[in-house]
Amino acid sequence: MKTWISLCAVALMVLCGWVGRADAEVGEITVAQQWGIGYLPLMVMQQQGLIEKQAKAAGLNDLKVHWVKFAGSNVANDALLAGRLQFAAVGVPPLITMWAKTHGNLEVKGVAALDSMPFYLNTSNPNVKSIEDLTNKDRIALPAVKVSVQAVTLQMAAEKAFGPANVHKLDPLTVSMSHPQGLIELLGGKSGIDCHFTSPPFQYEELAHPGIHTLLNSYDVLGGPATFVVVWTTAKFRAENPKTYLAFLHAMKQAVDFINEHKSKAADVYLKMSNDKESKEAILKMLNDPQIQFSLTPNNTMKYADFMYKIGSIKIKPHSWKDLFFPEVHDLPGS
Repeated sequence: MKTWISLCAVALMVLCGWVGRADAEVGEITVAQQWGIGYLPLMVMQQQGLIEKQAKAAGLNDLKVHWVKFAGSNVANDALLAGRLQFAAVGVPPLITMWAKTHGNLEVKGVAALDSMPFYLNTSNPNVKSIEDLTNKDRIALPAVKVSVQAVTLQMAAEKAFGPANVHKLDPLTVSMSHPQGLIELLGGKSGIDCHFTSPPFQYEELAHPGIHTLLNSYDVLGGPATFVVVWTTAKFRAENPKTYLAFLHAMKQAVDFINEHKSKAADVYLKMSNDKESKEAILKMLNDPQIQFSLTPNNTMKYADFMYKIGSIKIKPHSWKDLFFPEVHDLPGS
């Protein structure tokens, strides 16, 4: 009898311990971002401590949030697979790549979009008037060759310009480089970079210099506005840390609302967090540009998915944009 009671007590202790561990959530997370206006909601979240505040409101005290910056989405993807981060902000094609790659195992999906904005391919080469004029002597800086949103958009443009058989025609001209470094190289570096497929604010800073002109606008390639940056994580993290996940999502919404309602203050946050030397007037002009929209709603993501599947970049295709994102945003009018 005593033995039975002892076994029951041990079983109860194990069960209670297991339940306790199941209910426990992580005490710290790492969030990755890149450079530019497209990551402003994350800058607001960091500067105002919004994730920590939302976590505390959910009963998660003392959540520690670490922030890192990567030059391109390829590095963020590798860090996620290695378990070194929990959330990352990337372009739509890198999300689609990770969704397809982890389908049935890690299950990477989007938390929500951050914004929609056009990004430009600028050049300093006076002889290049369109992408049809590019030669093997030209070099295009972009965040990550073949996989970044700029790289895939360039492939889409190449298909339109040269035909389906030449979708990768311009890939050999591309060089992985962060946007700040790409700007420096385009405006006078010695690396041979004469083109930069970039994003706000860098594209506008470049165009303010004599001799810089635009070859390509992403909205023209996609036929209209499209999501620029999304945030993703794994299904495993979301399932094991539901309160932390929702705290992050609520912080995203709070940051987006702040930007839309307080653009002058949002410009101040950007300048402080980015150390950008651009004027506040210039940043405000971008934030008031009707083509630049901050929203959690995914926009035109399936155009990338359909294209990437067609050319073989991914082996499985999502049926709709909802396959790419977790259910919490499925009530939004996405595409």
